[in-house]
Amino acid sequence: MKSPNNRINNLKRSEKNDSAVDGDTSSQMTLDNKSSCLSSTLQLDLEVKRAPSRAGSPQTKPARKMKLPIFIADAFTATAFRGNPAAVCLLERTLEEDAHQQIAREMNLSETAFIRKLQPTDSFTQSSRFGLRWFTPVSEVPLCGHATLASAAVLFHKIQNRNSTLTFVTMSGELKARRAEDGIVLDFPVYPTFPQDFHEVEDLIKAAIGDTLVQDIRYSTDTRKLLVRLSDSYDRSFLESLKVNTEPLPAIEKTGKVRGLILTVKGEPGGQTAPYDFYSRYFAPWVGIAEDPVTGSAHTVLSSYWSQQLRKKEMRAFQCSRRGGELDISLRPDGRVDIKGGAVIVLEGTLTA
Repeated sequence: MKSPNNRINNLKRSEKNDSAVDGDTSSQMTLDNKSSCLSSTLQLDLEVKRAPSRAGSPQTKPARKMKLPIFIADAFTATAFRGNPAAVCLLERTLEEDAHQQIAREMNLSETAFIRKLQPTDSFTQSSRFGLRWFTPVSEVPLCGHATLASAAVLFHKIQNRNSTLTFVTMSGELKARRAEDGIVLDFPVYPTFPQDFHEVEDLIKAAIGDTLVQDIRYSTDTRKLLVRLSDSYDRSFLESLKVNTEPLPAIEKTGKVRGLILTVKGEPGGQTAPYDFYSRYFAPWVGIAEDPVTGSAHTVLSSYWSQQLRKKEMRAFQCSRRGGELDISLRPDGRVDIKGGAVIVLEGTLTA
Protein backbone atom coordinates (compact mmCIF):
# COMPACT_ATOMS: atom_id res chain seq x y z
CA MET A 1 0.00 0.00 0.00
CA LYS A 2 1.30 3.48 -0.87
CA SER A 3 2.08 5.83 1.98
CA PRO A 4 -0.09 8.97 2.50
CA ASN A 5 2.81 11.17 1.26
CA ASN A 6 3.08 9.17 -1.97
CA ARG A 7 -0.69 9.52 -2.55
CA ILE A 8 -0.46 13.30 -2.00
CA ASN A 9 2.46 13.56 -4.45
CA ASN A 10 0.56 11.52 -7.02
CA LEU A 11 -2.46 13.82 -6.56
CA LYS A 12 -0.32 16.92 -7.14
CA ARG A 13 1.23 15.40 -10.28
CA SER A 14 -2.22 14.50 -11.65
CA GLU A 15 -3.42 18.08 -11.13
CA LYS A 16 -0.57 19.34 -13.33
CA ASN A 17 -1.55 17.04 -16.16
CA ASP A 18 -3.32 19.20 -18.79
CA SER A 19 -4.77 16.34 -20.83
CA ALA A 20 -8.45 15.37 -20.38
CA VAL A 21 -9.50 11.91 -19.29
CA ASP A 22 -11.62 9.42 -21.17
CA GLY A 23 -14.63 7.63 -19.58
CA ASP A 24 -15.89 7.38 -16.01
CA THR A 25 -13.35 7.26 -13.18
CA SER A 26 -13.60 7.28 -9.41
CA SER A 27 -11.16 7.28 -6.50
CA GLN A 28 -11.64 6.11 -2.94
CA MET A 29 -10.00 7.53 0.15
CA THR A 30 -9.04 4.84 2.68
CA LEU A 31 -9.27 5.95 6.31
CA ASP A 32 -7.55 4.13 9.17
CA ASN A 33 -9.45 3.27 12.35
CA LYS A 34 -8.20 6.33 14.23
CA SER A 35 -9.29 8.86 11.61
CA SER A 36 -12.64 7.16 11.03
CA CYS A 37 -13.43 7.48 14.74
CA LEU A 38 -12.65 11.20 14.62
CA SER A 39 -14.64 11.83 11.45
CA SER A 40 -18.29 12.87 11.71
CA THR A 41 -18.78 13.40 7.98
CA LEU A 42 -20.41 10.81 5.76
CA GLN A 43 -18.13 9.77 2.89
CA LEU A 44 -19.54 8.35 -0.35
CA ASP A 45 -17.76 7.48 -3.59
CA LEU A 46 -19.47 8.95 -6.64
CA GLU A 47 -18.41 8.68 -10.24
CA VAL A 48 -17.59 11.91 -12.07
CA LYS A 49 -17.80 11.92 -15.84
CA ARG A 50 -14.91 13.51 -17.75
CA ALA A 51 -14.65 14.57 -21.39
CA PRO A 52 -12.59 12.23 -23.60
CA SER A 53 -8.99 13.29 -24.22
CA ARG A 54 -7.85 14.39 -27.66
CA ALA A 55 -5.28 11.64 -27.74
CA GLY A 56 -7.92 9.09 -26.78
CA SER A 57 -5.86 7.67 -23.93
CA PRO A 58 -7.53 7.40 -20.51
CA GLN A 59 -6.05 9.37 -17.62
CA THR A 60 -7.01 8.91 -13.97
CA LYS A 61 -7.97 11.84 -11.79
CA PRO A 62 -9.47 11.80 -8.32
CA ALA A 63 -13.27 12.03 -8.20
CA ARG A 64 -14.57 15.51 -7.44
CA LYS A 65 -16.24 15.80 -4.06
CA MET A 66 -19.71 17.30 -3.79
CA LYS A 67 -21.14 18.87 -0.67
CA LEU A 68 -24.86 18.18 -0.34
CA PRO A 69 -26.94 19.91 2.35
CA ILE A 70 -28.93 17.27 4.21
CA PHE A 71 -31.58 17.46 6.93
CA ILE A 72 -33.74 15.13 8.99
CA ALA A 73 -37.25 16.31 9.84
CA ASP A 74 -39.91 14.58 11.94
CA ALA A 75 -43.18 14.91 10.02
CA PHE A 76 -46.81 14.97 11.19
CA THR A 77 -45.85 16.05 14.69
CA ALA A 78 -45.12 19.20 16.65
CA THR A 79 -42.71 17.36 18.96
CA ALA A 80 -39.19 16.18 18.15
CA PHE A 81 -38.62 12.42 18.03
CA ARG A 82 -42.29 11.75 17.28
CA GLY A 83 -44.04 11.46 13.92
CA ASN A 84 -42.14 10.05 10.95
CA PRO A 85 -38.51 11.04 10.29
CA ALA A 86 -37.40 11.69 6.72
CA ALA A 87 -34.05 12.73 5.32
CA VAL A 88 -34.10 15.66 2.89
CA CYS A 89 -31.24 16.29 0.47
CA LEU A 90 -30.88 19.48 -1.61
CA LEU A 91 -29.37 18.97 -5.07
CA GLU A 92 -27.71 21.92 -6.78
CA ARG A 93 -26.93 19.74 -9.80
CA THR A 94 -27.82 16.34 -11.21
CA LEU A 95 -26.74 13.43 -9.04
CA GLU A 96 -25.55 10.10 -10.43
CA GLU A 97 -28.63 7.86 -10.60
CA ASP A 98 -27.23 5.11 -8.38
CA ALA A 99 -26.22 7.65 -5.74
CA HIS A 100 -29.86 8.33 -4.79
CA GLN A 101 -30.34 4.77 -3.63
CA GLN A 102 -26.89 4.65 -1.99
CA ILE A 103 -27.66 7.74 0.07
CA ALA A 104 -31.12 6.45 1.02
CA ARG A 105 -29.57 3.18 2.14
CA GLU A 106 -27.00 5.11 4.19
CA MET A 107 -29.70 7.24 5.84
CA ASN A 108 -31.68 4.06 6.62
CA LEU A 109 -34.95 5.91 7.23
CA SER A 110 -38.30 4.97 5.75
CA GLU A 111 -37.81 7.71 3.14
CA THR A 112 -35.07 9.99 1.85
CA ALA A 113 -36.27 12.88 -0.30
CA PHE A 114 -34.21 14.59 -3.00
CA ILE A 115 -35.19 18.14 -3.94
CA ARG A 116 -33.68 19.31 -7.22
CA LYS A 117 -33.73 22.55 -9.16
CA LEU A 118 -35.67 22.37 -12.41
CA GLN A 119 -33.57 25.08 -14.08
CA PRO A 120 -29.91 26.06 -13.50
CA THR A 121 -30.99 29.59 -12.61
CA ASP A 122 -33.48 28.43 -9.95
CA SER A 123 -32.91 29.29 -6.30
CA PHE A 124 -33.91 27.29 -3.24
CA THR A 125 -34.81 30.56 -1.50
CA GLN A 126 -36.79 32.24 -4.29
CA SER A 127 -38.12 29.62 -6.71
CA SER A 128 -41.50 27.98 -6.12
CA ARG A 129 -41.19 24.84 -8.32
CA PHE A 130 -38.82 21.96 -7.69
CA GLY A 131 -38.36 18.35 -8.67
CA LEU A 132 -38.88 15.81 -5.89
CA ARG A 133 -38.10 12.09 -5.62
CA TRP A 134 -38.44 9.66 -2.72
CA PHE A 135 -36.40 6.56 -1.91
CA THR A 136 -36.73 3.91 0.77
CA PRO A 137 -33.54 2.02 1.68
CA VAL A 138 -34.62 -0.54 -0.93
CA SER A 139 -36.27 1.28 -3.83
CA GLU A 140 -37.78 4.45 -5.26
CA VAL A 141 -41.48 5.00 -4.52
CA PRO A 142 -44.07 6.95 -6.55
CA LEU A 143 -45.58 8.91 -3.64
CA CYS A 144 -44.62 9.80 -0.09
CA GLY A 145 -46.54 12.21 2.11
CA HIS A 146 -44.32 12.58 5.15
CA ALA A 147 -41.15 13.14 3.10
CA THR A 148 -43.00 15.78 1.05
CA LEU A 149 -44.02 17.50 4.27
CA ALA A 150 -40.43 17.27 5.52
CA SER A 151 -39.14 18.73 2.23
CA ALA A 152 -41.51 21.69 2.44
CA ALA A 153 -40.55 22.26 6.09
CA VAL A 154 -36.85 22.39 5.18
CA LEU A 155 -37.47 24.90 2.36
CA PHE A 156 -39.85 27.06 4.40
CA HIS A 157 -38.15 27.02 7.81
CA LYS A 158 -34.44 26.37 7.21
CA ILE A 159 -33.78 27.70 3.71
CA GLN A 160 -36.25 30.56 4.26
CA ASN A 161 -38.01 30.14 0.92
CA ARG A 162 -40.08 33.28 0.35
CA ASN A 163 -43.12 31.70 -1.30
CA SER A 164 -46.35 30.78 0.46
CA THR A 165 -46.92 27.76 -1.80
CA LEU A 166 -44.41 25.31 -3.29
CA THR A 167 -45.02 22.98 -6.22
CA PHE A 168 -43.17 19.67 -6.47
CA VAL A 169 -42.91 17.85 -9.79
CA THR A 170 -43.02 14.13 -8.96
CA MET A 171 -43.82 10.67 -10.31
CA SER A 172 -47.39 11.27 -9.04
CA GLY A 173 -47.77 14.57 -10.87
CA GLU A 174 -47.59 18.04 -9.37
CA LEU A 175 -48.01 18.18 -5.60
CA LYS A 176 -48.37 21.42 -3.69
CA ALA A 177 -47.41 22.37 -0.15
CA ARG A 178 -48.54 25.64 1.39
CA ARG A 179 -47.86 27.41 4.64
CA ALA A 180 -50.52 27.33 7.34
CA GLU A 181 -50.65 29.02 10.72
CA ASP A 182 -50.19 25.77 12.60
CA GLY A 183 -48.44 23.53 10.08
CA ILE A 184 -48.05 22.78 6.39
CA VAL A 185 -50.90 21.72 4.09
CA LEU A 186 -50.24 19.13 1.39
CA ASP A 187 -52.43 19.15 -1.73
CA PHE A 188 -52.64 15.47 -2.69
CA PRO A 189 -54.78 13.25 -4.93
CA VAL A 190 -57.58 11.14 -3.47
CA TYR A 191 -57.56 7.45 -4.37
CA PRO A 192 -60.83 5.48 -4.23
CA THR A 193 -61.11 1.98 -2.81
CA PHE A 194 -63.08 -0.99 -4.08
CA PRO A 195 -64.48 -4.07 -2.31
CA GLN A 196 -61.95 -6.89 -2.10
CA ASP A 197 -62.88 -10.57 -1.94
CA PHE A 198 -61.66 -11.93 1.40
CA HIS A 199 -60.68 -15.34 0.04
CA GLU A 200 -58.23 -13.80 -2.42
CA VAL A 201 -56.25 -12.18 0.42
CA GLU A 202 -57.13 -14.52 3.27
CA ASP A 203 -53.64 -16.00 3.58
CA LEU A 204 -52.08 -12.55 3.65
CA ILE A 205 -54.43 -11.21 6.32
CA LYS A 206 -54.22 -14.28 8.54
CA ALA A 207 -50.42 -14.27 8.36
CA ALA A 208 -50.38 -10.60 9.37
CA ILE A 209 -53.01 -10.44 12.13
CA GLY A 210 -54.10 -14.02 12.85
CA ASP A 211 -57.74 -14.43 13.91
CA THR A 212 -58.37 -10.72 14.53
CA LEU A 213 -61.94 -9.86 13.53
CA VAL A 214 -62.25 -8.03 10.21
CA GLN A 215 -65.21 -5.83 9.31
CA ASP A 216 -64.34 -4.66 5.80
CA ILE A 217 -61.65 -5.13 3.15
CA ARG A 218 -60.96 -2.67 0.36
CA TYR A 219 -58.32 -2.37 -2.35
CA SER A 220 -56.85 0.71 -4.02
CA THR A 221 -55.81 -0.08 -7.57
CA ASP A 222 -54.02 3.27 -7.97
CA THR A 223 -51.71 2.77 -4.99
CA ARG A 224 -51.75 -1.04 -4.69
CA LYS A 225 -52.66 -0.71 -1.02
CA LEU A 226 -54.89 -3.19 0.79
CA LEU A 227 -57.14 -1.56 3.41
CA VAL A 228 -58.35 -3.81 6.21
CA ARG A 229 -60.90 -2.33 8.59
CA LEU A 230 -60.96 -4.17 11.89
CA SER A 231 -64.17 -4.84 13.80
CA ASP A 232 -65.84 -1.83 15.41
CA SER A 233 -65.59 -3.75 18.68
CA TYR A 234 -61.88 -2.84 18.68
CA ASP A 235 -60.59 0.54 19.79
CA ARG A 236 -57.38 2.54 19.56
CA SER A 237 -55.63 0.67 22.36
CA PHE A 238 -56.29 -2.66 20.64
CA LEU A 239 -54.84 -1.41 17.35
CA GLU A 240 -51.79 0.05 19.09
CA SER A 241 -51.01 -3.20 20.92
CA LEU A 242 -51.82 -5.54 18.02
CA LYS A 243 -48.81 -7.65 17.02
CA VAL A 244 -48.55 -7.63 13.24
CA ASN A 245 -46.30 -10.18 11.54
CA THR A 246 -44.95 -8.59 8.36
CA GLU A 247 -41.98 -10.85 7.70
CA PRO A 248 -43.81 -13.52 5.62
CA LEU A 249 -46.00 -11.11 3.65
CA PRO A 250 -43.74 -10.55 0.60
CA ALA A 251 -43.45 -14.31 0.12
CA ILE A 252 -47.22 -14.78 0.42
CA GLU A 253 -48.14 -11.92 -1.91
CA LYS A 254 -45.54 -11.79 -4.65
CA THR A 255 -47.70 -10.98 -7.67
CA GLY A 256 -47.11 -7.23 -7.27
CA LYS A 257 -50.79 -6.54 -6.62
CA VAL A 258 -50.25 -5.46 -3.01
CA ARG A 259 -47.44 -3.11 -2.00
CA GLY A 260 -48.81 -1.85 1.30
CA LEU A 261 -51.16 -3.00 4.08
CA ILE A 262 -53.38 -0.53 5.96
CA LEU A 263 -55.06 -1.56 9.23
CA THR A 264 -57.71 0.85 10.46
CA VAL A 265 -60.42 1.20 13.11
CA LYS A 266 -63.20 3.69 13.65
CA GLY A 267 -62.51 6.51 16.09
CA GLU A 268 -64.29 7.27 19.34
CA PRO A 269 -66.08 10.61 19.72
CA GLY A 270 -65.01 12.72 22.69
CA GLY A 271 -63.49 11.19 25.78
CA GLN A 272 -60.52 12.31 27.82
CA THR A 273 -58.17 12.31 24.82
CA ALA A 274 -58.49 14.37 21.66
CA PRO A 275 -61.20 12.89 19.42
CA TYR A 276 -60.12 11.32 16.17
CA ASP A 277 -62.38 10.12 13.39
CA PHE A 278 -60.25 7.08 12.64
CA TYR A 279 -56.98 5.37 13.55
CA SER A 280 -54.58 3.41 11.39
CA ARG A 281 -51.28 1.60 11.07
CA TYR A 282 -49.35 1.01 7.85
CA PHE A 283 -46.99 -1.79 6.76
CA ALA A 284 -44.92 -2.04 3.57
CA PRO A 285 -42.42 -4.91 3.78
CA TRP A 286 -42.54 -5.15 -0.03
CA VAL A 287 -40.45 -1.95 -0.20
CA GLY A 288 -38.34 -2.63 2.87
CA ILE A 289 -40.54 -0.96 5.53
CA ALA A 290 -41.86 -3.30 8.22
CA GLU A 291 -44.03 -0.53 9.71
CA ASP A 292 -44.11 3.12 8.69
CA PRO A 293 -44.60 5.51 11.65
CA VAL A 294 -46.92 8.02 9.89
CA THR A 295 -47.91 7.72 6.23
CA GLY A 296 -49.32 10.57 4.19
CA SER A 297 -49.81 8.41 1.08
CA ALA A 298 -51.90 5.89 3.04
CA HIS A 299 -54.23 8.74 4.00
CA THR A 300 -54.94 9.50 0.34
CA VAL A 301 -56.72 6.11 0.50
CA LEU A 302 -58.02 6.32 4.08
CA SER A 303 -59.53 9.77 3.53
CA SER A 304 -61.56 8.46 0.62
CA TYR A 305 -62.80 5.41 2.52
CA TRP A 306 -63.66 7.08 5.83
CA SER A 307 -65.27 10.09 4.18
CA GLN A 308 -67.79 7.73 2.62
CA GLN A 309 -68.25 5.71 5.79
CA LEU A 310 -68.64 8.69 8.12
CA ARG A 311 -70.18 11.06 5.58
CA LYS A 312 -67.71 13.73 6.53
CA LYS A 313 -65.36 15.96 4.55
CA GLU A 314 -63.35 17.27 7.49
CA MET A 315 -61.64 14.64 9.65
CA ARG A 316 -58.86 14.19 12.17
CA ALA A 317 -56.74 11.07 12.01
CA PHE A 318 -54.11 9.45 14.20
CA GLN A 319 -51.61 6.83 13.07
CA CYS A 320 -50.98 4.43 15.95
CA SER A 321 -47.34 3.51 15.49
CA ARG A 322 -44.94 3.65 18.42
CA ARG A 323 -43.96 7.22 17.45
CA GLY A 324 -47.50 8.28 16.49
CA GLY A 325 -48.64 11.17 14.32
CA GLU A 326 -51.62 13.47 13.72
CA LEU A 327 -53.19 14.47 10.41
CA ASP A 328 -55.95 16.97 9.66
CA ILE A 329 -57.85 15.99 6.54
CA SER A 330 -60.09 18.05 4.29
CA LEU A 331 -61.63 16.61 1.12
CA ARG A 332 -62.08 19.26 -1.55
CA PRO A 333 -64.77 19.64 -4.23
CA ASP A 334 -62.16 19.20 -6.99
CA GLY A 335 -61.50 15.60 -5.97
CA ARG A 336 -58.27 16.22 -4.09
CA VAL A 337 -57.45 16.22 -0.40
CA ASP A 338 -55.68 18.67 1.88
CA ILE A 339 -53.57 16.90 4.51
CA LYS A 340 -52.19 19.17 7.21
CA GLY A 341 -49.44 18.33 9.64
CA GLY A 342 -46.58 19.77 11.60
CA ALA A 343 -42.86 19.10 11.20
CA VAL A 344 -39.80 19.48 13.40
CA ILE A 345 -36.30 19.63 11.93
CA VAL A 346 -34.00 17.68 14.24
CA LEU A 347 -30.75 17.50 12.27
CA GLU A 348 -28.90 19.48 9.60
CA GLY A 349 -25.49 18.97 8.11
CA THR A 350 -23.46 18.32 4.98
CA LEU A 351 -23.13 15.06 3.11
CA THR A 352 -19.71 15.00 1.41
CA ALA A 353 -19.23 12.81 -1.62
